[in-house]
Amino acid sequence: MDLLQLNDIAIKAALAAGKVIRHYTDDDVTVEKKTGGTSYASQVVTVVDKACETIILEHLRPTFDAFDLALLSEETEDDGSRFEKDYFWCIDPMDGTLAFINKQPGFSVAIALIARDGSPVIGVVYDPSTDNLYHAVRGHGAYKNEAPWVIKPANDHLSYCTDRRLHDTPRADEIEELLYEYVEQFNLKGVREIAGAGSVLNGILVLENGPACMLKFPKKERGGGSIWDYAATACIYQELGLPATNFAGGKLDLNKKDGTFMNHQGVFYKNLITPG
Repeated sequence: MDLLQLNDIAIKAALAAGKVIRHYTDDDVTVEKKTGGTSYASQVVTVVDKACETIILEHLRPTFDAFDLALLSEETEDDGSRFEKDYFWCIDPMDGTLAFINKQPGFSVAIALIARDGSPVIGVVYDPSTDNLYHAVRGHGAYKNEAPWVIKPANDHLSYCTDRRLHDTPRADEIEELLYEYVEQFNLKGVREIAGAGSVLNGILVLENGPACMLKFPKKERGGGSIWDYAATACIYQELGLPATNFAGGKLDLNKKDGTFMNHQGVFYKNLITPG
């Protein structure tokens, strides 16, 4: 398996999808509803999401036979092939659709290659708003705009990166208590929210605004993001030596059998590198 070749193909696909997104940035696109989790953000889809998936698959489809790869993509029905092949592409054609609809930053393209055991081996994220490209390949490190990415602390506070503000989040008191435990542990000056991005870019914002974290509690209701919301960033974190885990600190289940939603175990991304 030539991971570097596949990474190059994934990067070209992500950049092509980013070009599609920028083409529609100033347009008022029609919003449709789809089957999703309990949040509105997981139930919306636009022509842009579908156009991004089309262009990504144009790049990736030749690799299906050449490398015997399966596919899991947000806008295509899961055919179960990810349980039969050794590796599968995991695609979020445009994460953060709600931010895009509202004409706010926070949307991105995410492409990952995942082993059948749920281990990420390639992760590519492209942010069309900033033109920043992030990628990682197992055993080859993580990169930002093609340069090795060295994570450095940016704050004297803890950044809480979230799709919706804390006061609108279930179990907000528990989250706040947990955040302030880190503030005390690392002698920080408080908590600041960075709210409104999709899960993919929130994972990146944790890296760009450390010390920082993002989290989702386990819950019974469907939701909590899907595999494609975390697959690419999980690979980037892996190569940076930072934790991208389920809420309890265990391995993310990136090839779960009973659907794609991640509510069963929750997620917890941490960048607790601090000044000094």
